[in-house]
Amino acid sequence: MRTAVIFGAGGFIGSHLAERLKSEGYYVIGADLKYPEFGKTACNEFSIADLRYLENVEDLIQQGVTEVYQLAADMGGAGYIFSGDHDADVMHNSALINLHTAKRATEIGAKVFYSSSACMYPAYNQTDPNNPNCSEQSAYPAAPDSEYGWEKLFSERLYKSFQRNYGLDVRIARFHNIFGDRGSWNNGKEKAPAALCRKVAEAVNGGTIDIWGDGLQTRSFLYIDECLEGIRRLMEAPQSFEPLNIGSEEMVTINQLAEIIMDIAGKELNINHISGPLGVRGRCSDNKLIQDKLGWSPNYPLRDGLVKTYWWINEQVKNNSK
Repeated sequence: MRTAVIFGAGGFIGSHLAERLKSEGYYVIGADLKYPEFGKTACNEFSIADLRYLENVEDLIQQGVTEVYQLAADMGGAGYIFSGDHDADVMHNSALINLHTAKRATEIGAKVFYSSSACMYPAYNQTDPNNPNCSEQSAYPAAPDSEYGWEKLFSERLYKSFQRNYGLDVRIARFHNIFGDRGSWNNGKEKAPAALCRKVAEAVNGGTIDIWGDGLQTRSFLYIDECLEGIRRLMEAPQSFEPLNIGSEEMVTINQLAEIIMDIAGKELNINHISGPLGVRGRCSDNKLIQDKLGWSPNYPLRDGLVKTYWWINEQVKNNSK
């Protein structure tokens, strides 16, 4: 039986990943600052642990652990990342976790998956909402639009340095806006799909919802099941690659995203555009390299994922209002 450790197992992607690995026959050890918020953990063992401390990382990555999935990070949605109020914590906390993980995994010879982010791509390549450049080779010259992106870029280089110098087997994916059920939806760290699902669910038919900016900024959003498939295919590949995008190429404006959700809900709503943190003007995954390296790329329709996500969040809104 293979043994996997998931850092960030109490979070959205981590809790889903625990279920996936358990279904594949892994013995799963999870760690986080909190238990999963929506449902019980699928982990065989779960520790409440602050991974900024080396001794906690050493206790969790013991001899016999074959794989480490490093998803833990200090992060949130645009309101959290782009305000500037959390920059020091975002960089300090996440960097410590990655420094400790790289060192300990190298010591015991465990394979590592590291979840990077599309936020590390240069902002100067994402000013055109209709033609953003997020190919993997566009990462340099570096110019992320947030300290969150800079930390992700630093940690990519950290893990690749441990690979070159000490033989660490590491697989790195740049996530593009992962969404789905059992994710943050009302705590200030939710991403755009969850935030808009909540706003639509709360709104009375014929009412109004707020959207930051003019709503013409573009993004692509990847449903959680496709994210997990990409992670597993990358980890099972016979060799390591340079960082690969795991995201959807189905690009929409934020206005279009809202309209899809309204249609799913069966509501006609007005959009009120207000000022707020926006991030880059355009971002969409480029899947040429992952298709070339893995013979696979995500293709799950955005609407299908939003149907599942909206009705889950709608139920949360109902329960929360009781």
